[in-house]
Amino acid sequence: MATDRNVKELAIFDLSVAMVPPKGVAADLSHLESAVAVNGYEMDVGKSPKDHLSECLTGCSLVMVPAGMPRKPGMTRDDLFKVNADIAKGIVEACAKHCPAAIVALIVNPVNSIVPAMAELYAKKGLNPQNIVGVTTLDCVRANKFVAGITGAHPSSIDVPVIGGHAGITIMPVFSQDPIAAKIPASEIPDLDKKTQDAGTEVVNAKNGKGSATLSMAYAGARLGKGILAGLAGQKTVECAYVKSDITELPYFTSKVEFGKGGVTSVLPIGVLNAYETQRLAEAKLQLKGEIETGLQYAAVNQLAD
Repeated sequence: MATDRNVKELAIFDLSVAMVPPKGVAADLSHLESAVAVNGYEMDVGKSPKDHLSECLTGCSLVMVPAGMPRKPGMTRDDLFKVNADIAKGIVEACAKHCPAAIVALIVNPVNSIVPAMAELYAKKGLNPQNIVGVTTLDCVRANKFVAGITGAHPSSIDVPVIGGHAGITIMPVFSQDPIAAKIPASEIPDLDKKTQDAGTEVVNAKNGKGSATLSMAYAGARLGKGILAGLAGQKTVECAYVKSDITELPYFTSKVEFGKGGVTSVLPIGVLNAYETQRLAEAKLQLKGEIETGLQYAAVNQLAD
């Protein structure tokens, strides 16, 4: 993000217990050949973000939130939600106070539950719930890369939309909608579908429980961040994202989203699906419904502080 021409200032925030102090990260990034001003901010554990992030957040157009505990082997998404929901709430609360018009891009798992929870809390506060955006871009990045590995095409020429949600069977790559991916034999699609779904778990296991996807997530988050900023600057862009939506019977859903000067300007329809994808969509929605409900229940009994 420090090299994006639409960025004037980059604010780096972390807790004071972070292995690398945010001011150190800021100093490192400040040496890049760009016109971006980079500043670091930190807060002690136990303090309230809304009371300590005024300087960090005031004036922000985009807040990217890679917060929370990473998923560990054997941990369910519900287990993770209990840990991360309050962490996300603290940051979202600060955004509501100091930069209420900003797009808040959440990279906080489980995204399927965290985003509905935070968006509904935003709505209760009188703010735009579509300013809360779930970052699912890594699913698209992975699908594109895996298709490239099979077909020999360069990943930059592939654009597989991934709809549904951002966990397990709710991750639904629509391979039929990309011309290159559509050439893959139908018999190979179920395994490719499962590979895309399980890619995050593959990374968690490969790191022996010492972390989850970070480098690829940084790449994917930056891709979405740049798209959002381009939209805010007047150049409409389209990326898949998990947002409040009315294109299905579910209140939150991942699909192609158009970003413009107002942030989310349009949530695009799913498009034509083949028989396999139609079946998969039904499975994905059934699972996603319960995960959304977890978030809605959290929002029903919580509110953002002033």
